[in-house]
Amino acid sequence: METSEKVSVNMNIATLSQIDLLVDKGYYSNRSDFINQSVRQALNEKKSVIEETSKQQKDLDFWWFIGVMGLEREDLLKAKEKKKKIKIKGYGLLCIDGELDDIVIENVESVAVKGKVLCSDRIKKHFDIR
Repeated sequence: METSEKVSVNMNIATLSQIDLLVDKGYYSNRSDFINQSVRQALNEKKSVIEETSKQQKDLDFWWFIGVMGLEREDLLKAKEKKKKIKIKGYGLLCIDGELDDIVIENVESVAVKGKVLCSDRIKKHFDIR
């Protein structure tokens, strides 16, 4: 499974030339290394915002995630027992095993993911996942 995605970034020449200088001086192995480290640093600076948002979502009426989430048969069966359809919202990667298609369709009301959903074509069609 691919754990990274390509992102296109537009930069002005002045910014890019400074990055290239730092790469040439050995501070970074390449442009991507610089961009990845800079993004991680920016995310670390906003870590409290991300954590607070995560805490707020846990009390709402849906399954919320950030990062990677996989639907488990046991969780779907618990929802079925409670007779409550699951709403899934999140940021990142949602993995749905093709063997779970029937139980997912039966017990999941909606799927809204900003990122990527790995699932069968049947699930994509049912929940209009693109």
